[in-house]
Amino acid sequence: MINFGNKEPGVRYVRRPAVYGVVFNDPHDKIALIQTADGKFFLPGGGLESGESHEECLRREGIEEMGMLVEIGGFIGSARRYFYSSNERKHYLSEGHFYFGNLAGKAGVQAEAGHFLKWMEPSKAMERLFHEHQSWAVCRAEEMIGFF
Repeated sequence: MINFGNKEPGVRYVRRPAVYGVVFNDPHDKIALIQTADGKFFLPGGGLESGESHEECLRREGIEEMGMLVEIGGFIGSARRYFYSSNERKHYLSEGHFYFGNLAGKAGVQAEAGHFLKWMEPSKAMERLFHEHQSWAVCRAEEMIGFF
């Protein structure tokens, strides 16, 4: 598995397995991003809850973050990122599992406050995503569908 970030010696990292979707729009020229209230951009998805499958996690996160139903598609790959969360004051090892995602309609509920769905060209998204391993997944997804 590819690693991003620097593992600091002597630091205890909280392992955080997560699932993310790379969701393209219909003409496949933009991807869905979640912009948070503080202006940061992320792929739709998040941490696995106890006993949750990858598919269940992506479905739940799609509802919470976008108010949309997301179906899990083909596997893109996995990557890890070492980082410090200044909000939570913890060191994390995010273990991201990335899939193509498909929007399957509205969920009938509003997205959580502070989460905004934005559509962005993949090249711009790679520059704006907060986590390096998410940018890597977008690049890998484009390679898999033949954009490069």
